[in-house]
Amino acid sequence: MANRISESGMLELFPYFCTSNFQPLATQFSADTYLYWYKLMYLIRQFELKAEEKYKMEGKIRGFFHAYVGQEAIAAGCMTATRQEDPFITAYRDHGLALAKGISANACMAELYGKATGCAKGKGGSMHFFGKDVYFYGGHGIVGAQIGTGAGIAFAEKYKGTDNVCLTFFGDGAARQGMLHEVFNMAMVWKLPVVFICENNNYAMGTSVTRTSNVVDIYKLADAYEMPADSVDGMTAETVHDAVSRAVKRAREGDGPTLLELKTYRYKGHSISDPQKYRTKEEVEEYKQRDPIELVLRTIREKKMATEEQINAINQEINGHVDESVKFAEESPWPNDDEVLKDVYVDQNYPFIVD
Repeated sequence: MANRISESGMLELFPYFCTSNFQPLATQFSADTYLYWYKLMYLIRQFELKAEEKYKMEGKIRGFFHAYVGQEAIAAGCMTATRQEDPFITAYRDHGLALAKGISANACMAELYGKATGCAKGKGGSMHFFGKDVYFYGGHGIVGAQIGTGAGIAFAEKYKGTDNVCLTFFGDGAARQGMLHEVFNMAMVWKLPVVFICENNNYAMGTSVTRTSNVVDIYKLADAYEMPADSVDGMTAETVHDAVSRAVKRAREGDGPTLLELKTYRYKGHSISDPQKYRTKEEVEEYKQRDPIELVLRTIREKKMATEEQINAINQEINGHVDESVKFAEESPWPNDDEVLKDVYVDQNYPFIVD
């Protein structure tokens, strides 16, 4: 159930799972909902900042790393608009959604460290988080590939006769992939229970949307397939929740897919090595004035949904939880050598070379 203030005045941190108690299509949200949003977004933010510190300052995390800092309202709003068993699939900026769906911070941090206790056994790294038990299906490194896979998951849900809806996330850069158009057509023909969510943070790596497409309003790409679509403020959890709720309701009722363009912004570079010369510091600061965590916190304070002592207690608890995830990752073992060929497709007859 939703997180509530206990008799001691403390807010329970877990579980981060949404329930049917959240109000769909509501213009007013409960204190439970706002507190859930704040805790989830604060967890994502602190996890990402701590992981960046371990990467840049200490060199304990290596490889690719794409932070979700600034986009947390999307994860929060999507969670309260869906059920736990609704599958999520995304691209390589996946840490935030993985935490939202319920993969533990320990398993996420261990995966970044490449440890055997990671959510992908230390084999996937930053771009390939995975949690079947919490209905999180990646984490995909190939740009746009998850769009087709997400439609496939939706097809499976329809085939099995469930009313689950697959949320398929992709960035504005992936909207240029041919995969998108093929999938949109098939999804409409088969009325698949899928919500396509474009997290438009304005830049595909370092290239702005205006430089790569004549159609800068990505939601309009749905027009060619007569797919319902909308452009949504992705910096506020309320607007994300309402838009996703409408789309999910439509899919559950058998009316097929929706495209939502959630306009958001990443405060960090495309990846951890990005010098960010394609945008100004003033632009970044302008977006930080609309920080999704601060907006939710402002509402909590204005409506007296929690005291300052309770807010501080939340922060301390989450900070401690993130610190514990680092300790867990650093003390976890490396994968054994015999794990190299496990969990991957191997044909024993390869490479079919005849002397």
